[in-house]
Amino acid sequence: VVQGEAAAAQVGNAIQRFNALPLDGPVPRPDILIVARGGGSVEDLWAFNDETLARTVAAGTIPLISAVGHETDTTLIDFVSDRRAPTPTAAAEMATPVLPELRAYIGDLSSRLHRCGGRAVEDRRGRVEHAGRALARVPDLVEMAAQRFNLASSRLGAGLSRNVAAHGTDLVKVSSRLSPSLLQRPQQVHTERLTRLLVRMKPALDRKIERSAERLVSLSKLHASVDPSAPLKRGFARVHRLDGSLVREGASLASGEGVRLVFADQSRDAVIDGPPALAPSTPTPPPAKPVRAAKPVSPPSNQGDLF
Repeated sequence: VVQGEAAAAQVGNAIQRFNALPLDGPVPRPDILIVARGGGSVEDLWAFNDETLARTVAAGTIPLISAVGHETDTTLIDFVSDRRAPTPTAAAEMATPVLPELRAYIGDLSSRLHRCGGRAVEDRRGRVEHAGRALARVPDLVEMAAQRFNLASSRLGAGLSRNVAAHGTDLVKVSSRLSPSLLQRPQQVHTERLTRLLVRMKPALDRKIERSAERLVSLSKLHASVDPSAPLKRGFARVHRLDGSLVREGASLASGEGVRLVFADQSRDAVIDGPPALAPSTPTPPPAKPVRAAKPVSPPSNQGDLF
């Protein structure tokens, strides 16, 4: 029905069912839908103002022509359909155009397309020809370059000759001012300065060498005085433990401990005999100071003097 309370639901259901048909199904899917009815009052056409129906029309994928009422009648689905027709007859004419007119229209479009393409090609051809006339010919360009090259090559020999002559003249002017004395005078000045410098430096170098020699003699004497093997030549001996450590105090040695005595010519092993001396329990008064005897004159030793 297209009028009354059930109209909106039935029309919407039909639109949904048509859009749900598969393309290759048993029922052919329509290419276009037309929703149409004759004219009437506002109440008769009110079903086509339903919101649900309008949303269904807008969501459909099949093109839809709305042709409800006459030219003066307007409903809500007119604004959501793909095309609005003033009458159902006009909707049918829109859906089925006249074949000769359609062919004539397509032919007109084809001829217009060819004409536009031809004009574009002619325009491009004219622009290329115009640009070609503006360009110089290749032989002319080569001939001009060859002329410039020949002119430059003809001037090159004369230019090189003039350049060599100019440099030769400058060399003659400079060579006239050169003489061996110009080089000998600076050499003589430097030789004299070096000679004076050597004369001033020789006493200082001699004094420095003399001081270095005296310092070397002092260091050699100091080395001889602190040489641990020098006292061994005068009859002394060093006492070492068997592990090589030096014995500095006799109290540190135990009875029966092995030691090594180092002499000037050789080393001998020995064993400590007897207990170590015990320190007195009470201090003893110091002995009377003996009368100092005259110091005997010892024979000169071979130890050098530090001063």
